[in-house]
Amino acid sequence: MQMKIQHILCVVAVTALFMGCESRNGQSDAFGTFEADEVIVSSEVSGKILSLNIEEGSLLKKDSVVGVIDSVPILLQKAQMLATIGALKRKTMDVKPQIRLLQDQITVQEAQLDNALHEKARTERLVRAEAATTKQLDDINTQIDVLQKQITVTSQQIKVQETTTGNQNSIVMSEYKPLRKSLAQIDDQLQRAFISNPTNGVVLTKYAMAGEMTAAGKALYKIADLSTITLRAYITGTQMAQIKLNQEVTVLVDSNKTKYRKYTGIVSMISDQAEFTPKTIQTKDERANLVYAIKIHVKNDGFLKIGMYGEVKFN
Repeated sequence: MQMKIQHILCVVAVTALFMGCESRNGQSDAFGTFEADEVIVSSEVSGKILSLNIEEGSLLKKDSVVGVIDSVPILLQKAQMLATIGALKRKTMDVKPQIRLLQDQITVQEAQLDNALHEKARTERLVRAEAATTKQLDDINTQIDVLQKQITVTSQQIKVQETTTGNQNSIVMSEYKPLRKSLAQIDDQLQRAFISNPTNGVVLTKYAMAGEMTAAGKALYKIADLSTITLRAYITGTQMAQIKLNQEVTVLVDSNKTKYRKYTGIVSMISDQAEFTPKTIQTKDERANLVYAIKIHVKNDGFLKIGMYGEVKFN
């Protein structure tokens, strides 16, 4: 709100200048104030601020860790999640021992079948020599048929056991992937407990102190890169043809009551909309009420501050 009020006052002041006021040297083409792109750094997790190693005016580097928020509750959540995943794995069934037992049964049954087939061949020779009865041969055939059926049933049991156990394990493990995603979210929260500075710049305002409780989204400090500062100035519609993007201009800032400090600036933005609504019928003089915002990037030597007034001369 304060910045908006300053912006309105600046526009009013600039309009007054365009309506008749002149700069001290009478040659300036535009007027405005300096501003910077301010970043408000907020907490990403809730908790107690264990440390916040910044002071107003501190110069911070991008991605530097400037503070830590208590992460013990998040660590407890992670421990609980790992325990849940461990319990889930124990619920799965290992089908290999049961399958191995059934396969051993088939091996025994196949050996018995081989013996029965061998005995059948011997009995058939004895029957032809009338040394054995057909009943003995029928008994052996019955035994062979039973063994073949047993082998078939055991093979089917193996398939059923594999399918049933696989389905049960699939149901149990279907909960595993969501739990792993939740664990990844917890790990992300642990990383966010470290307050990382997002940009190079100077701390303008500090909103929190170590030991205070914070919440996700609550502002901690405000920072701005002042190495290059922006002059928001205003020009009339008749001056639009004198300026273009990336054009070099001269920026004048008060050095004392009679002198200016000069800087070279680059035009980075020209608004395509007027700040004030024109009257229905305009004269040439009334069109001076139409002002357009421009932004000029100026390399800061340390003397330029946010809110300072500046004047612009088109080169």
